[in-house]
Amino acid sequence: MTAGTAGIVSAPPARRDLAGSPFLDAVRGRRPARLPVWFMRQAGRSLPEYRALRADNGMLEACLTPDLTCEITLQPVRRHGVDAAILFSDIVVPLYLAGIGVDIVPGTGPVVDSPVRTAADVEALPELAPEQVGRVADAIALLLPELGDTPLIGFAGAPFTLASYLIEGGPSRNHERTKALMRSRPQVWHALMAKLARSTGVFLQQQAAAGVDALQLFDSWAGALSERDYREFVLPHSAAVLGGLAGTGLPRIHFGVGTGELYGAMTEAGADVIGVDWRTPLDVAARRAGGAVPVQGNLDPAVLFAGQEAIDAEVARIAAEGARCPGHVFNLGHGVLPQTDPDVITRTVEAVHAQPTR
Repeated sequence: MTAGTAGIVSAPPARRDLAGSPFLDAVRGRRPARLPVWFMRQAGRSLPEYRALRADNGMLEACLTPDLTCEITLQPVRRHGVDAAILFSDIVVPLYLAGIGVDIVPGTGPVVDSPVRTAADVEALPELAPEQVGRVADAIALLLPELGDTPLIGFAGAPFTLASYLIEGGPSRNHERTKALMRSRPQVWHALMAKLARSTGVFLQQQAAAGVDALQLFDSWAGALSERDYREFVLPHSAAVLGGLAGTGLPRIHFGVGTGELYGAMTEAGADVIGVDWRTPLDVAARRAGGAVPVQGNLDPAVLFAGQEAIDAEVARIAAEGARCPGHVFNLGHGVLPQTDPDVITRTVEAVHAQPTR
């Protein structure tokens, strides 16, 4: 990978030959040699080596210091033997890079300096430019030779989830200000979502150009919406992001929490793979998504505290459900919880890999 002085990827790297990758075979609907597995938030607070590395570094600093990003991304691959790495980052990184006042406050999450609630606020909101993604591209350049034959997933937060943080000013249980703006001033809403879709698209396009092997769009809060509202207020903007990535040729994974009623609409937005939380059986989710796309998921993260016998039973059940789908990547139904024993995660990977291929 070469990068220009402004930080824009000037020439894409030669793609690694990852033929036979279980993860890439599964997301493309091919039969993998084994059931592939990776975990959302696999790089993070569950690992003592991560906590040691982060002791003197803030979250955004870790996300935007290429050697730190590289090391943190690699840690779960080394320890657990997962079938894919996911770039260590945060959904608010593109907002921060664009110049929006946002910080990640320990124990709280993203907090926005000046919430966005008026047409003037939206007009003043800066958009992400490609040259602002240089440090992320540099981290990817460091990672690719270190990963060997392990695929790298790039990711970003979806426009609705980013909009909720911006409007609420931080995490919200009910998203009341977000839904109020959406319904009372739809023109302002759509202008905000269009801006966020463009910035998200730039962020993911730059990751693709830097050499990642798949892309995941997280819509963490989309489950707060009805299907009707999702289709009217969200789907067009998620479709703009995912549609803009079609030319990369990379698999596009779309995930949301509590989105069991939205899988069909989320697939229509342009997903090649639907991420499924633990509330919906995988085969049911696949039918709701139209029956043609692979699924990813969906072990309840809390099961990792239940002992190996319970974990093994759940792994076998989920693998059987996934075998009835067009393709399956084993994952959690959300992220690894901070208190999870890393050895349990490693044993769960081994249990997944021991499942019979179908």
